[in-house]
Amino acid sequence: MLTGGCLCGATRYEAGGTPYHETNCHCSMCRRAAGAAYVTWFSVRRTDFRFTGATPAAYQSSAHATRRFCATCGTPLTFETDRHSDEIDVTTCSLDDPAALPPHDQVETATRLPWVSLEPALPSYPNGRTG
Repeated sequence: MLTGGCLCGATRYEAGGTPYHETNCHCSMCRRAAGAAYVTWFSVRRTDFRFTGATPAAYQSSAHATRRFCATCGTPLTFETDRHSDEIDVTTCSLDDPAALPPHDQVETATRLPWVSLEPALPSYPNGRTG
């Protein structure tokens, strides 16, 4: 079981099952939502994820996607899309032990910031991963 939560500790979660799609996302929406050069995510099945602390706030960031974050401290926590209704993406660095789940690839690299160097050991998907 993976556990994590926000900076202030109000919003906590548990993620069971086997994580997949461990990635660094360089898309402009993730960058803007997190205020960071890129965001590292992992995915689990929605049925294997639950919030255990305060209910997070939600923001519909596009017609098909919702981002959840702590309503108290603002920590970005999850991304959900109607296009993949069976999964939820979780910010890796909100884990209690983020070192345990390193990224396996990097996506949306065509839109990365020009001053960000890509990790040469990781596969890159310029316009997102297919499949």
